[in-house]
Amino acid sequence: QLQLVESGGELVQPGGSLRLSCAASGFTLDDYAIGWFRQAPGKEREWVSCISSSGGSTNYADSMKGRFTISKDRAKNTVDVQMNSLKPEDTGVYSCAGIGAGCGDVLGKHYDYWGQGTQVTVSS
Repeated sequence: QLQLVESGGELVQPGGSLRLSCAASGFTLDDYAIGWFRQAPGKEREWVSCISSSGGSTNYADSMKGRFTISKDRAKNTVDVQMNSLKPEDTGVYSCAGIGAGCGDVLGKHYDYWGQGTQVTVSS
């Protein structure tokens, strides 16, 4: 069974850090670019970041640049996103998704696989 499973979401105070992980099973992430998306209550899904299949190229939404870092661990078949300097507006359900192409799809319309998501809450 091909699936992605996210982990690492929790309640954190503003200014804090979290590391989310996206684990793949049933397929290798070497063949897929992995994107992270988030959705806050009552808001549209928002693209966060993407890493290419090779891991050599990364992209970030403007509001995440300098605070988030995406990385791929081939041995573990995972993609992590390190999130620093978290703000209340970073609150949402974070989902990873795999696409057998490049990182150009920021709307998430063409991704092949999606995880169930992990909740991140930034609040004091």
